[in-house]
Amino acid sequence: MADDAGHLEALPGLTDSRPRIRYAKKDHVARITLDRPDVLNALDLRTHAELAEVLDDFEADPDIWLGVLTGAGDRAFSVGQDLKELAARTRDGAPPSTFGSFGQPGWPRLTERFSLAKPVIARVNGYALGGGFELVLACDIVVAAEHATFALPEPRLGLIAGAGGVFRLARQLPWKAAMGHLLTGRTLSASRAAELGLVNDVVPANRLDSCVDGWARDILACAPLAVRAVKEAALTSVDLPLEQAFTTRYRWEDRRMRSQDAVEGPRAFVDKRPPNWIGA
Repeated sequence: MADDAGHLEALPGLTDSRPRIRYAKKDHVARITLDRPDVLNALDLRTHAELAEVLDDFEADPDIWLGVLTGAGDRAFSVGQDLKELAARTRDGAPPSTFGSFGQPGWPRLTERFSLAKPVIARVNGYALGGGFELVLACDIVVAAEHATFALPEPRLGLIAGAGGVFRLARQLPWKAAMGHLLTGRTLSASRAAELGLVNDVVPANRLDSCVDGWARDILACAPLAVRAVKEAALTSVDLPLEQAFTTRYRWEDRRMRSQDAVEGPRAFVDKRPPNWIGA
């Protein structure tokens, strides 16, 4: 897996061989870009396959502590499933699909990587619709340009937000607000998304990168194992009774508790110096 900003090599076995993902790694941050701006970064099967390969590398690389996911260009993060490809596949007899992507290219997709402990920031630079919005909902922090627009329009197409949109929106919004958007496919502006707690920051487009970089710096100032332990514990315990949450064992917390970084942090505070995190 290359460490520069070049494209991944095209994966075999799918019809169109043009690369779909740009992937760059620098200073503990992986930057992942959906790169089909000519079709508003629509998600075809090749995109899913390449994105899974990137996510595998992102998870496995011990030097990478944080991911930033975005779409190429300034018009769209992603407008979701490539409907032209879907229509062609159904004409060719592809079976109908429902929730999840098991058995399909790119499984497990970001929306089903339930044990992914490294944090991911969504940088939303335009439309985030359907599967694009579902990717955003699967991220931990969301920074949106003022012109960003969110929606799950699948019911208007006879479809369903099967990559977790139905489940996550109902968990991340107040119930009536979630159902209003799920049942109608209505759009959600960036400012309204922020009011409802779906977006952390809304900024002018020319400040999008600096705002994302600020969040990245703040995360990287924390011990990486502590960050993973916090994310894992929060996700695992969110539906547990409080007493059970306290008594549950968390894999990343076990690692953090015994790590060198858990010793380094207090020592650095006492020595009045920045901590030297090693992620171990």
